[in-house]
Amino acid sequence: MYEFYPLLVVGGVIGLMSAIFIFAFCTIKDRKEAIGFDRNMKDSELIKRLFVYAKPHAKSFVAVFLIMLFSISYDIISPTLVGNIEEKIKGDFVPSELISYVIIYAGILIVSLICTYLQAIILQKTGQKILSALREDLFIHIESLSHGQLTSMPVGKLVTRVTNDTNAISMLFTNILVNLLKNVFVIFGVIGAMLMLNYGLTLMVLCFAPFIALFTVIFRKFSRKAYREVKDGTTDINTFLSENLSGMKIIQIFNREDRKMAEFNAKNNKLKSAKHRQIFVFGIFRPMVYMLYITSVLCLLYLGGRGYIKNIEFMGQTISSGVLVSFYMYITKFFNPIQSLAEQFNWLQSAFASAEKIFTVMDIKPEIVDADDAIELESVEGNIEFRNVWFAYEGEEWVLKDVSFKVKAGETVAFCGSTGSGKTTILSLICRNYDIQRGEILIDGIDIRKIKISSLRKHFGQMLQDVFLFSGTIRSNILLRKENVCDDEVNEACRYVNADKLIEKLPKGLDEEVMERGANFSAGQRQLISFARTIIHKPEIMILDEATANIDTETEILIQDSLEKLMNIGTLLIVAHRLSTIRNADRIIYLSHGEIIESGSHQELIEKQGRYYELYKLQQDKALLKNS
Repeated sequence: MYEFYPLLVVGGVIGLMSAIFIFAFCTIKDRKEAIGFDRNMKDSELIKRLFVYAKPHAKSFVAVFLIMLFSISYDIISPTLVGNIEEKIKGDFVPSELISYVIIYAGILIVSLICTYLQAIILQKTGQKILSALREDLFIHIESLSHGQLTSMPVGKLVTRVTNDTNAISMLFTNILVNLLKNVFVIFGVIGAMLMLNYGLTLMVLCFAPFIALFTVIFRKFSRKAYREVKDGTTDINTFLSENLSGMKIIQIFNREDRKMAEFNAKNNKLKSAKHRQIFVFGIFRPMVYMLYITSVLCLLYLGGRGYIKNIEFMGQTISSGVLVSFYMYITKFFNPIQSLAEQFNWLQSAFASAEKIFTVMDIKPEIVDADDAIELESVEGNIEFRNVWFAYEGEEWVLKDVSFKVKAGETVAFCGSTGSGKTTILSLICRNYDIQRGEILIDGIDIRKIKISSLRKHFGQMLQDVFLFSGTIRSNILLRKENVCDDEVNEACRYVNADKLIEKLPKGLDEEVMERGANFSAGQRQLISFARTIIHKPEIMILDEATANIDTETEILIQDSLEKLMNIGTLLIVAHRLSTIRNADRIIYLSHGEIIESGSHQELIEKQGRYYELYKLQQDKALLKNS
């Protein structure tokens, strides 16, 4: 009986470790809701949605599957060949038979290597196609979100979704799934080969399988939480960097470098701790599987060596030296895929965590969509009407309250009033950047909600206070909407809005480089480029939101001249705090707290001596004080 004591000790150690892991698993499982343990989406749902992107490439995956069957032949056949070689060497040694075995072994190895190479090439190409399709869908979906939705999501988070998270999913298709499948085939193939050699020793090896499955299930739960924390930490850092690098000038102006560094360190340390927990989880699981591997080898050598030396049968079967050698190799082939599964589970959890975050963004339903019966708007005269419009960004905190007015085609209408009165909101609603809660907005008598969004917006030209220029050239920024335009048209548009004077001074003219957000141009220069960008596609309705704010006097004179020209193109809507820029408007609408207080021409409102008159006098007095 004492001969089996070593086996009992091994069983006791494995049982103790299993009990500890089960206790830890149950403890964490009971607290999972409190600590946000599980993801919101099930793995099956994620796989189903990812399969949509893999389905068009089914032929490639079938080819990889067939190639994989050939590549695993080496793992399954090679131990038996080595065992046979050992038996031949031990018996009557015939060199010719040994050479034939070596040739077979080498042939299987070469075939396996070629298949592995082909498999990698096909998978990488297929994975990149899937990755491109996923990124395109995600970017298109982000483009479809409303202004309000985009405002509520940090830019850094969206960048992480389109770059880092899609890369993790690429690993899923190029490496993880195929290797998982390959390892499963190798495991079952090895078990089948071992059963054919010696079912008794095979059953001994399989006694370790339940513990491997137990440790894998426990590891899967811990690794899921660890990977989610890592993904969240990465997103937080990217979001922080996106915001603070863009605002670095403000940070320096207000001397807040130390505070921002402290905030970054806090986020960085949080990510570091999450990474440590992830490594800790992996650092426990893999050694435990390795322990089971070494234990199984020791048991094999103990039982096999004892049976071979003493010529004792094990479960009715004799154990030869060749069988012992083959089983030693098969145990390695059996546990290597299982240890690889540990890494692949790591990557799998990373891919699933990334997929959940991507699909969470893609599941956000756009707030502003085309109606089922939406029409194309081929041409626009420029008549605009607000009928009893109510609007709030949140709840019932009304920004506009029962607002009604009409703008005739070709008319220039200006909106003025104090900050927060609803001026800019009116311009945003006309283009359907937001949807109203009550009332109607009509373009040429058609409710804008019955017009396709893209069709509606192509008839508008918008010039905003904060002009956004993209990296590229002045030409590419001017031709942002309209392509295949000759230089004569571009130059004509620039002359019309007085931007030609700016461009003529530049060494490369229209091909002058524009840095990120147009940082190498002044606010006034960016505004002039924006004017040219707006009018080159000849919009029927133009919107100017604080176009003359924060610019120098010289540039303001150029813009004022441009405004007078723009008034002759089509319907023009202007928001301005400087009343001097809107005195020539056909009509001025004064707003206060979301309601129209006064409406009329400049002269009519001056004669009324109401709120507009008070604001006008205040600005005149300030101008006189400044000049004096």
